[in-house]
Amino acid sequence: MGSFLDKIKERAKTDVKTIVLAEGEDIRTIEAADIILHEGIANLIILGNEQKISEISKGFDISKATIIDPVKSDKLEEFANSFYELRKSKGITKEQALETVKNPLYFGVMLVKLDMADGMVAGAVNSTANVLRPSLQILKTAPGTKLVSAFFVMCVPDCEYGESGTFIFADSGLVENPDADAVSEIAISSAASFEQLVGKQAKVAMLSYSTYGSAKSELVEKMQSATKIAKEKRPDIILDGELQLDAAIVPDVAKSKAPGSNVAGYANVLVFPDLNSGNIGYKLVQRLAKAEAYGPITQGIAKPVNDLSRGCSAQDIAGVVAITCVQAQK
Repeated sequence: MGSFLDKIKERAKTDVKTIVLAEGEDIRTIEAADIILHEGIANLIILGNEQKISEISKGFDISKATIIDPVKSDKLEEFANSFYELRKSKGITKEQALETVKNPLYFGVMLVKLDMADGMVAGAVNSTANVLRPSLQILKTAPGTKLVSAFFVMCVPDCEYGESGTFIFADSGLVENPDADAVSEIAISSAASFEQLVGKQAKVAMLSYSTYGSAKSELVEKMQSATKIAKEKRPDIILDGELQLDAAIVPDVAKSKAPGSNVAGYANVLVFPDLNSGNIGYKLVQRLAKAEAYGPITQGIAKPVNDLSRGCSAQDIAGVVAITCVQAQK
């Protein structure tokens, strides 16, 4: 286990939060719950059919978790009424609202919305779209945030760059082709996420194949515009661009390509032009540099809801729960 995740788990234990695991009928969720409860990372609400959960949890200790079957819950009518009030302007009926909140993903987000839980983790068996849709409908974006995006925390072994080899890569999991304003929002959110999770000052590089106008194209102009917009919105953030990757993280290259930059050579938050480059970038570093990749972690939702890879392990789920707890501590 990497030192980053060790630190995250220790921070989670200092102010224990309640997290919903919406996919309680999957064995990986139950194994993760055993780990989380044994280590004292979080209090848990596990959703699903109680009999099925009882059957698959044999050999695991989840006795400290609260298990709720949404279909049988005494909260169902309350949640349906709340969801109806949130969505009636979109044409939903009370009957549709009742059916919708029987879905564990919607039921789980309602628990978070009504302060019965602090966050939710799902995605081991559900698609990203299905996990995030209830969050956007019910929780909506955080105050002052226009966009929900996703990032990976990358921990590169034996690396002198970034924050002792730790970086945030964004957006590497959600927003496919952001325009300049959206890229600026991703940069601002990612700076806050880095400081919250890593505990160090963010230094944000707006990445391109060009540095300071060394090439000219619409692709370059997008990152130049995004840099300008982000600086106007948040002049307090240490942010610069457009920068090539080597200029962003290697001090010797930065001296020649971007002299005078307050970011070049020392960036720890890397903002990519689009999902293609961000996703390729994190996977290259993960596979070739044997980096630990934690994510995709969502940012910009009013309360933390995080998506899992459908290929995740129980340890992966436990790690994402710990990160969600720290996000909830703010």
